[in-house]
Amino acid sequence: MLVPVILSGGVGSRLWPVSRQGRPKQFLPLGADGSMLQETSQRLAGLQTAPPIVVCNEAHRFLVAEQLREIATPASALILEPAGRNTAPAIALAAIHAVQEDPDATLLVLPADHHIGNPSAFLTAVQQGLQGAEEGQLVTFGVVPSAPETGYGYIRGGKKLSTGIFELAEFVEKPDADTAGKYLKAGNFYWNSGMFLLGAQSYLDALFQHQPEMHRLCSAAMDGATRDLDFLRPDADLFLACPSDSIDYAVMEHTDRGGIVPLDCGWSDIGAWSALWEVGSADTAGNVVQGDVLTHETTNSYVRSESRLVTTTGVNNLVVVETADAVLVADRNNVQGVKEIVSALKTADRTEATVHQRVFRPWGSYESLAADAGFQVKRIIVQPGQTLSLQKHFHRAEHWIVVKGTAEVTRGEEVFSLTEDQSTYIPLGTVHRLANPGKIPLELIEVQSGSYLGEDDIVRFEDVYGR
Repeated sequence: MLVPVILSGGVGSRLWPVSRQGRPKQFLPLGADGSMLQETSQRLAGLQTAPPIVVCNEAHRFLVAEQLREIATPASALILEPAGRNTAPAIALAAIHAVQEDPDATLLVLPADHHIGNPSAFLTAVQQGLQGAEEGQLVTFGVVPSAPETGYGYIRGGKKLSTGIFELAEFVEKPDADTAGKYLKAGNFYWNSGMFLLGAQSYLDALFQHQPEMHRLCSAAMDGATRDLDFLRPDADLFLACPSDSIDYAVMEHTDRGGIVPLDCGWSDIGAWSALWEVGSADTAGNVVQGDVLTHETTNSYVRSESRLVTTTGVNNLVVVETADAVLVADRNNVQGVKEIVSALKTADRTEATVHQRVFRPWGSYESLAADAGFQVKRIIVQPGQTLSLQKHFHRAEHWIVVKGTAEVTRGEEVFSLTEDQSTYIPLGTVHRLANPGKIPLELIEVQSGSYLGEDDIVRFEDVYGR
């Protein structure tokens, strides 16, 4: 059985301020109706596959589960990494689980944050590589280069094999412009896509041969895995002791079983804002715009609005990205420096580096509307049927005003309902809980007051999400 393995562990700092640690780019709609994770899953509709295995960061588990639920795609496993250890261990966790379910499983390994403009060409390439993978070859997809790109690593194809794919002859690092031009002319160099097609047991055998310690620790971590709701948690201590390395360095550069399927499908890893301009639908002036945007005498630019009107005039070749709490303006040819901005924000302990103004939780979301010394105003949305934890705060009281839907409120020993335009008060130190028993989202305004309003001022007594 062909088993998709979706790797969703990235943080996407190069697409700040839209992509942040708390909600990276794979969970965002970047030019499509669904998120990149959802697009990755949905483009497999033309293949006969088992439900996907998703490997993700523990902190993103509810985002993954909710987004798969939205597209009615149940996962065969949601494997949680306590911390990232790069792609080789992540794929090992998935392979171990897959072999337990089907010893002959073939894995289609896909990062969750790639763009593919021509999904049918991608599916054709997968079909081309299946025979090789089923016969024990470790197959990667080499993107046919359309330009002398210096931002990608390359792989060199060798002779054509009996399975119809090409021998994986060599990995090469990101080249300079002259070298990239030579690769383009040579015709047998491809961009390294980071996507793979390989037998689960074949990969584990190769890992045991080339990285025995990684194999041992991943196997032991999965032997000690525990179930938590719909999630599979490998033993954290064992997995954290595992060496961190990519599948390229750990396995593919050492194996004599590597193969390449050439891939020409409008692929991009969306590694920077300039990539979204390249894959977007430009207007007659060469601009790609999204959201509430008005341009005048603007050319060859990417302009994105998340929360308000953005206007430009008399500019060329810019990236302008607006969110509720941050704005990025950059030369379109110099967007790699965004990572340095994020690093500086983290050094300054600025929350804009890691979280959005709207924060998602397994029960819904909250958004800070106003804050100053001693008070904070939030908009809270609780999805139908969801329940917050039974909790209390030591340093703040809360006022709740329902603006949409029905709230079930626990306040001390009381349990009562509130509907639109009704409100209640939660005194400091009172045990309380909020739930939505209705069929539409519950929206309320929360006014917090007190000496400390941080999110860590919380004591949970019961929590259906296991936090």
